[in-house]
Amino acid sequence: MRHYGSFVALGDSFTEGLNDPGPAGQFRGWADRVAERLAADDPSFRYANLAVRGKLLDQIVADQVPLAVEMAPDLVSLCAGGNDLLRPGADPDAMAKRLAGAVRDLRSGGADVLLFTGVDPRDTPMMRRLRGRFAVYYLHLRSIADLYGCKLVDQWSMQALRDWRAWSDDRLHMNEEGHRLVAARVLDVLGVPFDDDWRRKWPERAAADPRTRRREDAQWVREHLVPWVTRRLRGASSGDGLPPKRPDLAPWS
Repeated sequence: MRHYGSFVALGDSFTEGLNDPGPAGQFRGWADRVAERLAADDPSFRYANLAVRGKLLDQIVADQVPLAVEMAPDLVSLCAGGNDLLRPGADPDAMAKRLAGAVRDLRSGGADVLLFTGVDPRDTPMMRRLRGRFAVYYLHLRSIADLYGCKLVDQWSMQALRDWRAWSDDRLHMNEEGHRLVAARVLDVLGVPFDDDWRRKWPERAAADPRTRRREDAQWVREHLVPWVTRRLRGASSGDGLPPKRPDLAPWS
């Protein structure tokens, strides 16, 4: 197992930590949880999180990757492309080429790089029709990981994340339990001992009443889907004007 004295996390809302409540009104998320575990083995451990919600692949590659290369950490996580794949006309082949170039730059400095597949979208009505597009992109990610010697966190195989109890009300972002599961999977991939089990089996629960489900679906459309579509039509992002929560590679605290 390699010792990691520094870690830089790159990406969008998933890596920023939505919707896992943290201190001082910020979000915590899987990356903070991993950093906290790594810091437990090294008092001098340093961590930066440059991820910002809503960012597209090109924005992450242009704005975050060069900063991470300059910081020269031992470990970099890169998860990007999910927001692009939801947009009309997204080309997973072209996206993979851009991501490969970013991975090459990150690996050239000697950092270990973590890549991520996403969760299988077959259980999400809004994204189910795009399942083939997601699958092609994630197969490219596997190839990139093999080509450049990266570590791969395969969320597609994580059955525990297919349960809605791992997700927040917006059905797009994980809640505290979901981020805890991802952190456990990351630590497993890194070979770091951890307590949580990412293979968790959720307790059985009664089937939801159809009328209750329809009410919940209608509420979700009003409170989450309509605002999301409205932002896309306006060319706006939930992360516009927001800085990263940990812009500097600094000691964990």
